[in-house]
Amino acid sequence: MHEIQVPNALPPAGHYAPAVVHNGLVFVSGILPKNLQTGETYNLLPIEEQARVVLQNLATILDAAGSSPEKVLKTTVYVADIDLWQRVNAVYASFFGAHRPARSIVPVPKLHFDVLIELEAVAHQ
Repeated sequence: MHEIQVPNALPPAGHYAPAVVHNGLVFVSGILPKNLQTGETYNLLPIEEQARVVLQNLATILDAAGSSPEKVLKTTVYVADIDLWQRVNAVYASFFGAHRPARSIVPVPKLHFDVLIELEAVAHQ
């Protein structure tokens, strides 16, 4: 197992790596709508902007692991209100384009820092 650290990003505040690679698979930890360099949380932005930040952070983490969004196999998306899902799905579809990884949607009552979305992923290198 190889831990991935993102260049120029703050280290995680908790006991985890942003991603780990094992046997050519990249396991990405839950990503919040935060600035990777400053740690600023964007919990007051509209859901579409929070989703864009999360997906851009995904791309950054995948790049650090030698992967890319086109190599994502599976995502799990946690949303603080299932009524936001269509808005999230529009941003998600725009980000991935023709690529359609497997996906789970999990509505939750509350996420850390009062954000509206969290995403985790599995990709290959």
